[in-house]
Amino acid sequence: MKQPTLLAMDFAALRTLRLLYENRSFTETAEVLGVNQSAVSYTIEKLRRAFSDPLFFRQGGRVVPTERCGIIVASVMRMLDEIETLATPVSFDPGAAEQTVTIACNYYERQIILPGVVKALRERAPGIRITALNSTTQGIQLLKMSDADLLMGPLQADGHEFYSRTMLSERYVCVMDRDNPLAEQPLALEQYVAAPHATVTYGGTWRSRYLLQLDTLGQKLNTVLEVPSPAGLEKVIAGTDLIATVPGRVAETYSDAVRIVQSPCPAPFEVYLVWTTRTHKSAMHDWLRKLILECVAGQPEPEPARMVSADG
Repeated sequence: MKQPTLLAMDFAALRTLRLLYENRSFTETAEVLGVNQSAVSYTIEKLRRAFSDPLFFRQGGRVVPTERCGIIVASVMRMLDEIETLATPVSFDPGAAEQTVTIACNYYERQIILPGVVKALRERAPGIRITALNSTTQGIQLLKMSDADLLMGPLQADGHEFYSRTMLSERYVCVMDRDNPLAEQPLALEQYVAAPHATVTYGGTWRSRYLLQLDTLGQKLNTVLEVPSPAGLEKVIAGTDLIATVPGRVAETYSDAVRIVQSPCPAPFEVYLVWTTRTHKSAMHDWLRKLILECVAGQPEPEPARMVSADG
């Protein structure tokens, strides 16, 4: 059989390689491509000969890429992203655009940022549709796999393929029932850690900045309830002695059934907009990123009116 050359490889073969690397499954790769499994095996066999490398091997029932395969796929991903960029029209007319953009984000961004963005899109580019994915702690991975076009959240990505801009500066505050005695005065650290807490975990191994700050102080919360999101948390806290620590702008969306109290561990953090090389030079995505940053630029700092602080 004639030895295939790299120049004889088409983009479909390289896409197959990328998908198999991402899925680690011949069956799933075939399903995504809409072909049978033997077609995937045939393509990979041609690539093995072209690159003079096994590319993948089975280990304990799993499909595992070789070290060289990882290096090859990194280059292939950049190449495919560049080709996709070339196919994107240079000019962009927001009013005439018809496109879907996938944004990975969590409750904070859906509550605080997306409403203003959606309103602006309906006015300026009604043909652009937004699909919001719950990113939990996997936002960077969703970008890497091209399952999301944008990521909103308190995460920055390392690597030359990532770009980011700061959207908002935030800090943590405490919320508690209006009649909680601790709501009448600034919270001391000792009171804060001793009080029963409803703690937002967000899932995965990611931990909120204030918890990391407590670690450095050698302190640990008295957590009696864990929830995966701050959504509706004020309804859980109201009428109880529980305290929750949430971002200031989220606390302001809660009802008057709870009081906002300055936290002894405010742990300031930034909320970022992150994207990759794949969309960096896209005229439409460039316009959308600027629109998002414009929408958040007018976001006020958390209002202290409902907050008990050191000044009373």
